[in-house]
Amino acid sequence: MPEGEAIHRTAAALRTALVGRPLLSFEAPQVEGPLPALGRVIELVESRGRLLDVIWDDGLVLHTSMRLSGTWHLYRTGERWRKPSSQLRVSITVDGFSAVCFNARTVETYREFDTHRHPGFGPPGPDLSVERPDLAAAVEALCRYPDLDAPIAEALLDQHVAWGVGNVFRSEVLWASRQHPFAPVSMLNRDDMERVVAAAGKVMHVHLHEPPSPNGERGLAVYGRNGQRCPRCGDTVEVRRIGEHARLLYWCPGCQVHRGPRVVTADDVERSMDPHPAATKFLAELPWRRRDLAG
Repeated sequence: MPEGEAIHRTAAALRTALVGRPLLSFEAPQVEGPLPALGRVIELVESRGRLLDVIWDDGLVLHTSMRLSGTWHLYRTGERWRKPSSQLRVSITVDGFSAVCFNARTVETYREFDTHRHPGFGPPGPDLSVERPDLAAAVEALCRYPDLDAPIAEALLDQHVAWGVGNVFRSEVLWASRQHPFAPVSMLNRDDMERVVAAAGKVMHVHLHEPPSPNGERGLAVYGRNGQRCPRCGDTVEVRRIGEHARLLYWCPGCQVHRGPRVVTADDVERSMDPHPAATKFLAELPWRRRDLAG
């Protein structure tokens, strides 16, 4: 009988094996609800008592209730299952691992409700996860976005702009377009928005519709790489929680600078000081300024 502590340990193991990896295959013979798309990235694994949930970056949730007989197993690729396939309820395969749920009492999927997405902002945007998305419609929705103070990173997840981007691909889209993630929508012009949406279309196509490399990897540039070097500029990737659900956003401060806040320099500070002659004389007498003038 799986107790809460055992399921907590199971969730920790699944988290290590699954999170940050794209889905290679999904099997659930009796699942109720929508199925996750191949290529979508698993973002969270959570447990509460005898419940265990797997959450993809586009908000799709796989909910399982173990009750008395259910259990999750984690296998390396090619490893033989310890229970018969007749007891299978769910199988999730990523590069290197398969997570298999046997005999769970409840197995269902549903889409997470995000209350920060504004219901009064018009009709739903186009689905960017399909083979040929309507990018022009997404650009128009972004150009008409009512909340001008919202950061572009938040607007990208609003389903009135577009469906299917999700949290993992949001980080990748902003990196691919060199867009500062916290720039408010009001700072972006139409060309900026076209560039971001075009990057979204390309990122989604590569990850969802092109075959993976022989080792199964699809090359996430920044997501999950906090503290590592940016593959483009070599700066250090950073992470911050953002939004009502405090989702993790990864970005490179070295090359994602478009429309970002201007960095204040020492010269800016000096120029903003009192231009009175006495202030000028005081600045000129500072030791480092005397050295500059002597040079």
